Order: sequence, then structure tokens, then C-alpha cells
Amino acid sequence: MKAYRSYEDLPKIKLPLGQEVFISDSTIRDGAQMPGIVMKKAHKLKIFEYLHKIGIEKLETFTYNERDRESAQEMLKYGYQFPEVTGWARANPKDIDMVLEMDGIRETGILMSVSDSHIIDKMGLKTREDAEKKYTEALQYAVDHGLRTRAHIEDMTRADNDGFVFPLVKKLIDIDPECTIRLCDTLGFGLPFDDVNDPYGIPYIVRRLLEEGVKNIETHIHDDFGLSVANSLAGYWHGANWTSVTFLGIGERAGNAELEKILVFLTERVEGFEKYDLFSLTEFAEYMEKEVGIRVPRNKAVVGRNIFAHESGIHTAGVIKNPFTYEPYLPEKVGGKRMLLVGDSSGLEVIRYKVEETLDELMRVATIAIDKHDPRIKAIHDDIQKLYNSEQRLSCISDEEFKAYVEKYFLFDSIIETQSCKKER
Repeated sequence: MKAYRSYEDLPKIKLPLGQEVFISDSTIRDGAQMPGIVMKKAHKLKIFEYLHKIGIEKLETFTYNERDRESAQEMLKYGYQFPEVTGWARANPKDIDMVLEMDGIRETGILMSVSDSHIIDKMGLKTREDAEKKYTEALQYAVDHGLRTRAHIEDMTRADNDGFVFPLVKKLIDIDPECTIRLCDTLGFGLPFDDVNDPYGIPYIVRRLLEEGVKNIETHIHDDFGLSVANSLAGYWHGANWTSVTFLGIGERAGNAELEKILVFLTERVEGFEKYDLFSLTEFAEYMEKEVGIRVPRNKAVVGRNIFAHESGIHTAGVIKNPFTYEPYLPEKVGGKRMLLVGDSSGLEVIRYKVEETLDELMRVATIAIDKHDPRIKAIHDDIQKLYNSEQRLSCISDEEFKAYVEKYFLFDSIIETQSCKKER
């Protein structure tokens, strides 16, 4: 009979098709389009450095303005193998020429909107045939000028895939058999379920692309319905070998699939992803919050401040005895830190633990173990509960405040008691 009492005990799962998979980051391209965010060149270079530390394979960037071009040129000067700096263009030769002017960029994405709303209402084209001509000519131009290509099939989950998109894809890979077909779930309408068909089913679309002979399939999922990570993983599960993400999921509207969630899932739950180093993720998030102005919710998975914070009596007692009990992975995996907080739901075990921790700090020597039934532990617990019972407190007890309780009951009271004994003698 199997026992699951440690992280090593839990079995890892396998990608059913066994293909090698990769990550392309769009934080400084799609993520930078998040309303209210302006990324300076220094921000982009720092993000590039973090992605290099993690081991992300590709990064995409704009080349439209001087600031973007300078940033890309500086990244190329680093000489890193990863992440590869790639370009992005609309489906016209002028945009592709801007990428070609960047000495060192060898691959570009080309935007190809495929829903009727995008073709007719946004782009002002009269027919799907006009769009197909525009897209195939643009891809041919990029290939003729020596670029590797990605076809960004925009709004694919609201398009007539059988009637228009799959035939278009066939023509694209006839031009460039190595072209990466980016399945863009532009408004998050995609679903990760195996039995959902055109146009919503991500598994269905991936399978059809494979049937069309596509060698490289990349998902690019937006989070309007909260399914971006699930859909990205569904893409991998059914044969995609790339996914496009942003750190913290930043981007337009509800943003994109989150890099950090995909990374943690792959490294902790799936076999074969030791290539990624997650240690800098928490530091990366702190940088984005402090320098770029991205607010990171406290309860955000992987990098939120509360992800390794424990307050309730049951949880803290469990974590103190064995972190596996209430932590899905160890904090140090992502550069985080465990926090045991004292609040209205805290029990005697966390009070005892925090007392020992505080005494170690105050006395600078390891203290003897304290029993949680020590009357002084109960006294601190009662004092704290009085604050919450009288509704004088709406937050956790800070470490400084807790230190005052420890000083009162374990230092000052002990000194007074000792002096009293001396007087009686």
C-alpha cells in the first residue's frame, strides 16, 4: 500500500504524446499592452534577465518604435542562447522589413486575424479570400527574406475553422513547413475539454492542426473566462509543443496565461522539466510590483504574499509538523518564504512556535522547547483573542507586537518573579 507523506512520494504525470515542449514569453510585447502600464527599456532588459535565469526558450518583442528597437538590440548584445529574441509583425512587408532591420532577429510572428469580425469589421477587408491572399503573401515575403516564421492565427476560437482556417493553415505550411502555427484564443472562448468541437475546443483544434501536418503548434490563450492556464495545458496534452504566456498573466483586458503557473505545474507535477529554474520567481514578482507597477494579489498562486502564509490553528499545526501537510511545494522552490501568522483563528501550537522563534531572536541562543500547554502560552493566546472578540482588531498580530507579548510573559514576568522570590528570602 502506497503512503503519501512527502513530496517525493507523490507520482508525477506524463505528457500522453511524449513530445518535447517549450515556452515563449510575451511579457514585453503582449503584456506591455496592459492598460496603464508603460515599460521602460530598463524594465524590458530586467525582464529579459529573469527569463534567462529561469530558462525560457523564446521571447517576442515589438520593433515599431525606437525604444522597442533599442531594447531588442541590447538584449541581442547579451549573447544568451535563451531566451531567443523574436519579432512580431502585421501581415505586410513594411512591418516585416522592420524586423529584418534588427540585426540578430531570426524569427518573427505574423498576425493573421481569421474571424469574420476581425477580417471585415476590424481590417476592412471584403472577403475571406482577401485575407487569405494577404496572409500567404506576407508569410512568403518573410520566408523569402530568410526569417523563420510563426503564424498568429488571431481569434481562432470564434472563427470558421473547418471552412476557412484549416485550409489557410494548409497553404501556410506549404510555404513554410516549419512555420509555428499559433492558436490564438483571443477572447478566452476556448475550452480545455476533449469532447468540445469547433470553434471552442482546444483539444479538437490541436488535433486538427496535427492532421493538417503542422509540426509546431503554439497556444496563446487569454483569460477572459479564467481558463487560460487550463487551455494552455490542454494544448500540451493533445500535441502542442509551445505555449505563449506572460509573467503574472499581464496583458489586455483579463490578460494571458500566467508563465509562473505553467512553470510550477510542469516542474512539480509533470516528468522531465528540470530544465527550468524557478528560484527567482518571487523576486521577479516583487520587481514587477515595485518597478513596473503591477499589483500582485496576496492570494495569487506561486508568487502572492499569502501563498506560504498560514494562520488557522489546524493549518499552522500541520505545517509545523510537516510542511507537506498544507503546502503543495516548498517555498524555496520559487524563492518564497514561509510565514506563520498569528490571528483570530490561530491556536496554541502556532503561539508556541512563534514564542520559541522570538525567544531565539531576543536571546540569540537556541531556547529549550516550550510545551504548548504552558500557562504563559495560554495567557498570550487569551490576550490576543480578547482583541478579536471585542472587535478591536481587523488584522494579524505583527512580529513586533508579538515580541511585546513574549517580553511581557517570558522575560519581564520572569524577572519580576525572580526578584520577588529574592525579597521573600
